[in-house]
Amino acid sequence: MKLLQIKMYRRINYIAAILVLVCGLGAQAQVTTSSPYSRFGLGNIKGSLLPQFRAMGGISAAVNSVTGFNNINMQNPASYSAITLTTIDVGMSAGLTSLTRNSLTQTSFNSTFSHLAFAIPVSRRSALSFGILPYSDLGYSYRNTVKIDTMSVDQLYEGEGGLSKAYIGYGYRIGDHLRIGANAEYIFGNLQTTRATEYASVGAYNAKLQNKNSVGGLTYSYGIQYDFNIGKKTSMTLGYSGSNSGKLNSTQTFYATQYTRDANGLENIAIDTLSSVDNGRSNLTLPLSHNFGISIKETDHWLIGADFRMSKWAATSINNINSGLQDSWGASLGGQWT
Repeated sequence: MKLLQIKMYRRINYIAAILVLVCGLGAQAQVTTSSPYSRFGLGNIKGSLLPQFRAMGGISAAVNSVTGFNNINMQNPASYSAITLTTIDVGMSAGLTSLTRNSLTQTSFNSTFSHLAFAIPVSRRSALSFGILPYSDLGYSYRNTVKIDTMSVDQLYEGEGGLSKAYIGYGYRIGDHLRIGANAEYIFGNLQTTRATEYASVGAYNAKLQNKNSVGGLTYSYGIQYDFNIGKKTSMTLGYSGSNSGKLNSTQTFYATQYTRDANGLENIAIDTLSSVDNGRSNLTLPLSHNFGISIKETDHWLIGADFRMSKWAATSINNINSGLQDSWGASLGGQWT
């Protein structure tokens, strides 16, 4: 018994050490995307789907097992109750982006940590899952030139950073058909943006707005699934998952400055600070989200499913400012066969 306890403590310490290391990497990560579309809202939202669910078209609400293997479906924590063996899932992601405007093309390659997730059975009917993964990423740098009378004015936009999500969740099976579950989630990270207006004349007074938000706060998600037997080896599952419209704490640093550029185009030290905010306290509001799904499967042979999802992005805000986002919705259809 003592030997078993020692092995268990070592395993827990090992897992905790990995989580601390990955949390540190996630907190320090800055630029993991190169997309001008990440300028809006919280950046590019990554979602909570692991690769095996993305490969099935993004279905998740009504999926609790794939061909009998133990898969961690953190999008619907009710699915944890189907996990029967200790499971570890870790991954990296990479992307190649090509942007074209007029005759100019810019190509960039980014790679980053994707996810680290654990699932541990607690009893015959339940399991615990925890891990860390990106929530959003922010990365862009582009220039837009406009004409004001006869003068050329450059508008510069830059952004970097992103948010990460650490979670712990529990799923429980009630009877033979009903599954319920919930995740407690801590979202944290930095979002940094810069906007500048520059004139072509050497020595002209240019303006720059620099804004940084350090974000951290708790939120939660939840889910339910119900299984129906429709044949000897065939079953149908109805599922729902959602997340609350939570508020995260945000510490804001903001500077509005004037500066000039020399004859070589180099930026001089700011000559005036027009406005500033240091350690300003505010909130960042997350959207209320819903995901509905249905799946039909034959055990260890095939699965097909569909999801419908919606998120109330029109109600989100950063520092009490709504950036003009609209509510989103989407549908997924997919499956697998072995």
